Amino acid sequence: MKKLFAILAIFGLMSVGLPTILSAQDAPAEPAVEETAPAAVTVAETDGGGFHQALKTKFIEGGAGFMALIAICLILGLSFALERIIYLSLADVNPKALLSGVGEALDRGDIEAAKDIARNTRGPIASIAYQGLLRLDQGPDAVERAIVSYGGVQSGLLEKNLSWITLFIALAPSLGFLGTVVGMVQAFDDIQRAGDMSPTIVAGGMKVALITTVGGLIVALILQVFYNYILSKLEGILNKMEDASITLLDQVVKYNVKYKKL
Repeated sequence: MKKLFAILAIFGLMSVGLPTILSAQDAPAEPAVEETAPAAVTVAETDGGGFHQALKTKFIEGGAGFMALIAICLILGLSFALERIIYLSLADVNPKALLSGVGEALDRGDIEAAKDIARNTRGPIASIAYQGLLRLDQGPDAVERAIVSYGGVQSGLLEKNLSWITLFIALAPSLGFLGTVVGMVQAFDDIQRAGDMSPTIVAGGMKVALITTVGGLIVALILQVFYNYILSKLEGILNKMEDASITLLDQVVKYNVKYKKL
C-alpha cells in the first residue's frame, strides 16, 4: 500500500511539474521578438492546468448538479469499499496456528486452555471456535449447532455494507443517464428558442449531456473493481471458515472419544 501511495505521488508531481518544465523549455531565449510572446503565454496557459484543470472543466461543463451527485456516489462508494477491505483484511487470519493450539489443548484434556487460545485470537474463525468450545461438554451435536449458528452470524458481519456498494454502482450510471436526458431536453429547448437547427447549438447541448453519462460510467467501473476485489476476499474467508469448522468438529469428536465423553 505504501508503494502504491508513492507511485501515485510521483505521478501527481509529474503531472504538476512536467507541463511547467516543458513550457519553460519551449519559451524563447531572446524576448526581443514580440510575435513569439503571445504563443508562449498561450502554451503556458494551456499546459499549466494539466489533468486537474481539464477534469474541472469537464465537471463544470457536465452541470454542477448531476456531476456533484455522481461525485458523491464515488466518495460514498469508495468509503464503504475501503471500510470493507480493512475489515476483511483484519479478519483474514491463517487458522492453522489457532486449530493447532486448540487441538493440542484438547489432546491434553485442557478445555480452558483451548478456550483461552480461541478467545485471544482475532477473526471470525476464532470466534466460531470459541462458541463451539463453550458447548464442548454437551457433545459434538451441540458443538456443531453452535458452529453453524454462529457461522451464519459471522458471515453476515463479513457481508455487511456490500449492498450499499452495489447501490452506488447502479446509482452512478443512472444519474449519468438522467443528466443526459435532461441535457438533451435543454438542447431542444435552445433549438426551439433559437428557431434554427444550428449544428453549434445541437453539438454543444449533446456534449454537455453526454459528459454526465461518461462520469457515471467511470464511477460505476471504479466501484465495480473494488466490489469484485471485496467479493474475492470474502469468498476466501468463507472457505477458510468452512474448513476450520470441519477440523474443529473432528478435534471435538477425538476429544470425546479419548476421554469417553460420548
